[in-house]
Amino acid sequence: MFDSIDIATTGASTYRKWLDAVSDNIANINDVAPTSGAAFQERYVVATSLPRGGVTVSGIELGSAEGRMVQNPDHPLADEDGYVRIPDIDLSEQMGYLIMAQRGYQANLAVVDRATSAYEAALQLGKNA
Repeated sequence: MFDSIDIATTGASTYRKWLDAVSDNIANINDVAPTSGAAFQERYVVATSLPRGGVTVSGIELGSAEGRMVQNPDHPLADEDGYVRIPDIDLSEQMGYLIMAQRGYQANLAVVDRATSAYEAALQLGKNA
């Protein structure tokens, strides 16, 4: 029973970090950089399985710093041709990731909650015996 709590806790922690990365990507989707600089780099969570079950975040990979060039001549960071650099992040893709990460996080917390309830019920049986 404790193994299920431990495994679900690692899953919840990994999904929480994925939620953090996705929310960071969404928050920076409209960041503007000069054409001479790098665009905000999308974050990708890299998860690795653990030998005794569960997962851990083994790193965060970064997307391309190239981004997209868009014309915005009124922006203070625009170059002489009126271009700025913005991240090449797809909002609809990020929203899909957000939903998946949220559901995975909720599912792992539900496992922890149910396993805790089963453990408490087992303790109550021991008290009544």
